[in-house]
Amino acid sequence: MTDYVRGLQHEPTLKPERPFFSSGPTAKFPGWSLDKLKTESLGRSHRSALGKARLKYAIDLSRELLGIPDDYLVGIMPASDTGAIEAAMWSMLDPARPVTVAAWESFGNVWIQDAVKQLKLPNLQVMTADYGEIPDLTTIPQRNDVVFTWNGTTSGAMIPNTDWLEPGREGITINDATSAIFAQEMDWAKLDATTYSWQKVMGSEAQHGMLILSPKAVERIESYDPAWPLPKLFRMKKGNKINAGIFAGETINTPSMLATEDYIAALEWAKSIGGRKALVERANANSKIVKDWIEATPWLRNMVADPAKQTNTGVCMVFQGEWYDSLSADEQAAVPKKIVKLLEERNIGYDFNGYRDAPPSLRIWCGSTVEQEDIKRLLPWIEWAYEKVKNG
Repeated sequence: MTDYVRGLQHEPTLKPERPFFSSGPTAKFPGWSLDKLKTESLGRSHRSALGKARLKYAIDLSRELLGIPDDYLVGIMPASDTGAIEAAMWSMLDPARPVTVAAWESFGNVWIQDAVKQLKLPNLQVMTADYGEIPDLTTIPQRNDVVFTWNGTTSGAMIPNTDWLEPGREGITINDATSAIFAQEMDWAKLDATTYSWQKVMGSEAQHGMLILSPKAVERIESYDPAWPLPKLFRMKKGNKINAGIFAGETINTPSMLATEDYIAALEWAKSIGGRKALVERANANSKIVKDWIEATPWLRNMVADPAKQTNTGVCMVFQGEWYDSLSADEQAAVPKKIVKLLEERNIGYDFNGYRDAPPSLRIWCGSTVEQEDIKRLLPWIEWAYEKVKNG
């Protein structure tokens, strides 16, 4: 990009006003402050009329903003996205049925380990790909249950479409959408169990997950009793029926009402700026700035080569070039750490190092709560820090 000076030898002058570029928990929405949160529910039982009403309001606002069909259930689950997706897997996957678990980054590989080592599914197809790639999903049989991650949180690789899922397919689909939802449109008709956490695109406090179930998913839960023990936090049935209370604000265990109020404030902010469409547009605009800069920076490349698979949230970039390639593996791993340290010390940008299991990289969160101007101000600083690291 011609807007940026190459090979900066001097510190840039402008600093991001909000130096928060972590991929989770992510930046709070613009204008956030504690006094924006309603506090009447704090210190009250979550089983009180007020507590349940606020939890139900969070569910209803989520449904409205995401355009979730009326006949789908939406519930608040314990233990963030991990708790929500594991509850779905442990309650819905049947050893008698063929199952495919597809992964192309760290968290998807955790769901593979659940299927292989914990559930020990005998009719299991595992599909994996290296960081920056996605396996050939079109080869998955339509009768198979499928577990997949819509957007690779630690690789920046997202599915470009859902064409590989046929309408009315026999198997159920379990979709970990935590780094995608609110920034990318969900194809609800093809999704049976979708999960996410509050601390990603909405920038809210963590430890609570969301579980969205289609009628087909509800039918599976009600008709299937797993052979393995189900921890209380995963139990979604009362007798032989779905526990409707979970999807009306009656959570399985005690939620944080402060975190709930924080999530509600973020949802109300999103609604005030134009809802889901505005959130997607903000993430697209933010990520375009970073992707264009990567293309114009000779010592960087997007971890994901195919533009159609490049995320608009946690954009991941790896290093290249003669100098970097000449370094040992340990020296290469140190480069992004040194860059991040230099900028964190100056309060320029926080927590934008690549994920610990990923190749040495930088990962800039471009989700909807981040401002374009802050991203524009961060990038010249990264160039400056790179030159400083390179030249010792």
